[in-house]
Amino acid sequence: MASMLFAHAQNPHGEGFKVDCNTCHTPDGWKVSVDDILFNHDTTNFSLTGQHQSISCMDCHKTLEFPEVSQACASCHTDVHAMTVGDDCMRCHSTESWLVDNIPELHEQNGFPLFGAHDLISCTDCHEAGNNLQWNRLGGECIECHMTDYNQTTNPNHIESGFDTDCITCHLPTEDQWSGGNSHQFFPLTKGHDIANCFDCHISPTFDGITDDCVNCHLDAYNSTSNPNHQTSGFNTDCVLCHTTAPGWSPASFRQHDSDFFPIYSGEHRGEWNSCFDCHVTESDYSIFSCLECHEHRQSKMDDEHRGEVRNYVYESNACYSCHPDGKEDD
Repeated sequence: MASMLFAHAQNPHGEGFKVDCNTCHTPDGWKVSVDDILFNHDTTNFSLTGQHQSISCMDCHKTLEFPEVSQACASCHTDVHAMTVGDDCMRCHSTESWLVDNIPELHEQNGFPLFGAHDLISCTDCHEAGNNLQWNRLGGECIECHMTDYNQTTNPNHIESGFDTDCITCHLPTEDQWSGGNSHQFFPLTKGHDIANCFDCHISPTFDGITDDCVNCHLDAYNSTSNPNHQTSGFNTDCVLCHTTAPGWSPASFRQHDSDFFPIYSGEHRGEWNSCFDCHVTESDYSIFSCLECHEHRQSKMDDEHRGEVRNYVYESNACYSCHPDGKEDD
């Protein structure tokens, strides 16, 4: 018992290292051969893999008190990145090599995927530092790298035009050029609006003074249209009430006719007409309508049914409408 206490007291590896001496040493002496050590390093929760298998114990264990060694990479390895990417070496490196070949994946983890042109440039084009090993974190906003591009662009002039400094408003991050492939998402340029020249709409070189109201560009078309005459008919200048963005202003439909005036897309009159002029016989004035164009043959029947039943009865379109605003016989 006394000899065991003495041995424990003389343990140079510290009280926390309770391993049979024979695991590493032999009766011939205390000298240790790495190849002959039987100690299983996995029991320390730090498995020796890769390059860690070929180094001497003392490369990591600077003193004989083994439990004092930290498992943090930085406790052995100088942080050449100066904490610009944190202190978890295993996030980028493996124990096999210091080489990093999964940079795109690492960038995705950081929330900044390397798409398009960003996948073609050198790391140091964005990560500027005193040396090429410090990866100072940059902001994720485009303008933090591209302010010079924004300020120097003249076609169109971004500053004078008051363009948003969020580059992806107009530019696709997946492209390798500055083409405006993502522009006008706020007003899709499709069908009739699929134009090649911005200045067809933007008459000002600064791209201001324009709204997304149809009439802002199409007032001349509104004023010059005679079939039907939009002005005399009092048509709304909000073109989308009748038109789509299809070229040529057709097809056109006025679905609000049912709720605002008279049901023609629903109810009794659905599918009973082919043209606006079936009812609006005065092409220059849509405020004039005629029921008799279709119902003239029913006058004799209507006279018999209404005379004596309806006060001041007259077979006339406005009178029909006043009693039958929904086009139903029993109104």
